[in-house]
Amino acid sequence: MISPNEIALDLPTWAQVSEKRRAHIARVTILLTQWAGAMRIDPVERAAWIDAGRLHDALRDAPHDELRAVVGGFGENPEMLHGPAAAVRLEREGEARRGVLDAIRYHTIGSGEWDRTGRALYMADFLEPGRSFSRHDRAFLAAHVPHDFDGVFRQVLRARLEWSLHEGHSLFPQTVALWNQVR
Repeated sequence: MISPNEIALDLPTWAQVSEKRRAHIARVTILLTQWAGAMRIDPVERAAWIDAGRLHDALRDAPHDELRAVVGGFGENPEMLHGPAAAVRLEREGEARRGVLDAIRYHTIGSGEWDRTGRALYMADFLEPGRSFSRHDRAFLAAHVPHDFDGVFRQVLRARLEWSLHEGHSLFPQTVALWNQVR
């Protein structure tokens, strides 16, 4: 078992994360590392998963006006700006792996254009054990990712969609496209 202290969270100098967020990032990265090992993912894809996990919330605690300045009009909800802003910053610094950039950009809403890196990050962000809701159900799903990646992904996507609808939130076109692909 990997502990949060064993994960190297070398974040960019522009990252803005609290200690609480840093702990979340570590838990997400641990899950991705464990899944990649259990699934015997090749080293290139494994590195993409770990980098997506390590960087997905690099700007989560940045002020919304700073995020808007980086991404412009990526939706109205300020809670959705940190992923696109981090992807823009990473791309400016030379990150060229489309799977990593898209995973980070859309990790809160999903994307029908994702490769397995995006799907893995989406699941890890939802299933990481530090979240307080449905702990047993989420732990069960997290344990089954290496054995039924696509099935668990479908379950996680469904749970996130049901929560959004229950809370009266709008669904993003990218989320709907993703659901239409996997249902």
